[in-house]
Amino acid sequence: MGPALNLAFDLLAFTSIMVLVVMGLGVIASMMGVFNFAHGEFLLLGAYTVWRAQEAGLPVWLGIVAAPFAVALVGLVIEQAIVRRFYAAPIVGMLGTYAIGLVLRELIRGLTGGQFHSVQEPISGSFAIGGLSIPAWRLVIIVVMLAVVGSCWFLLARTTLGLQVRAALENPALARASGMSTRRLYAMTFAFGAGLAGLAGALVVPLFSLFADLGLRFLVQGFLSVMLGGLGSFEGPVAGGAVVGLLSAGLPWAVPPVLADVLVFVIALVAIKLRPQGIINRGGR
Repeated sequence: MGPALNLAFDLLAFTSIMVLVVMGLGVIASMMGVFNFAHGEFLLLGAYTVWRAQEAGLPVWLGIVAAPFAVALVGLVIEQAIVRRFYAAPIVGMLGTYAIGLVLRELIRGLTGGQFHSVQEPISGSFAIGGLSIPAWRLVIIVVMLAVVGSCWFLLARTTLGLQVRAALENPALARASGMSTRRLYAMTFAFGAGLAGLAGALVVPLFSLFADLGLRFLVQGFLSVMLGGLGSFEGPVAGGAVVGLLSAGLPWAVPPVLADVLVFVIALVAIKLRPQGIINRGGR
């Protein structure tokens, strides 16, 4: 029973990271019609911020707190300077974000010397719960994810800003016709999505270490999660991220890792084929 519960916490921790990654990615894709191919590099920037704080002799937790804000600021600058010019041409926008991601990834590769760098867990050890030893940092990741999802739900469901965001998610053209400043909403949403990716990178780097290609795996699985969950809602990408996260973390315990990666894609693609509108879809684009 003990090993099974430990495995469950490992699955939940990785799934929590996937949910944080796809929340921002899904909202950006639903509202703006642009898949952000630099999203994995935003996660990488969050991880780099934590490592840089550690190298500067600062507490690791300070880097984790700073990471989402720093990456959100980078995302806002990129949206204002580059991305917003391509909303009318989504294909060009995707190519543009791919180029941005490539630049960011190679920049981090140069800054880190192309090496792997470990980051200490801010909270080490484990908690004893009913005779079960739970790794402390994995528990923190799960709690943070639940807090962020709950806060985002409250923001979207109970505030005026949330009403505007949901309106732009479900029908961007009607939102613009109603006089909403979609340019401002787009900028805020892009920065918010980047910040969530930065937070995910900050939380995951003590587990995976920092390396230049850290964000690529999460980027690919993030897109798969968004397509599986469905565009046009907040809940869809979250549900897709939960499913893909559980499959990605759980299957390697039963089959070889390479086969597990293939199975994740096969299962997700079959589900998308059977339900192309996604697990949860409210129309969207």
